[in-house]
Amino acid sequence: MSDRPTIGRLSDLCEENYRAMIGLAPDLRTLSGSHGSRLRGRVGLHLEVLEQTPYSSLIHLTHYFCHENARIADPAARLRVYYDARQVEVISLRFDLTQALVRLPPSMLETKWRLNLFLSKWLEYCRSEGYGFRLVQESVTAEMEPARAWVDPRSIASRTPDRSSARARI
Repeated sequence: MSDRPTIGRLSDLCEENYRAMIGLAPDLRTLSGSHGSRLRGRVGLHLEVLEQTPYSSLIHLTHYFCHENARIADPAARLRVYYDARQVEVISLRFDLTQALVRLPPSMLETKWRLNLFLSKWLEYCRSEGYGFRLVQESVTAEMEPARAWVDPRSIASRTPDRSSARARI
């Protein structure tokens, strides 16, 4: 078996990335706006939903580093999530801190392969560290708007949602 990428292997990798992305954000299809996942002693992971359609989402996923009074997004990925095909495609990817490790590949297939392989490893790292974006439910009265709160996903892992309450984003 060749180690060179093929359309079939690229498709499999995009499916693997979909499973990893949904593992990070199970409610992605219903999310909108910006979300953060923060872990003690770690750089926060940020997800912004740029576009929602019935069959796909366009998202921006990044870590923000502080450097000399500036926020640096690295890596910064723009991803298209296809719900019907159950795939995630890298639309664009910038990773300044690791740019020296990558040379331009000779073909479009090789380029897509490398970008999606990087995404696969990054998503797996984020999941293994405990990052995540989930809708949690909190009690509110009928007259109040739902409260929106950031919560460490590990703190709710064993919590059973209360079906009568409103949703909050983490």
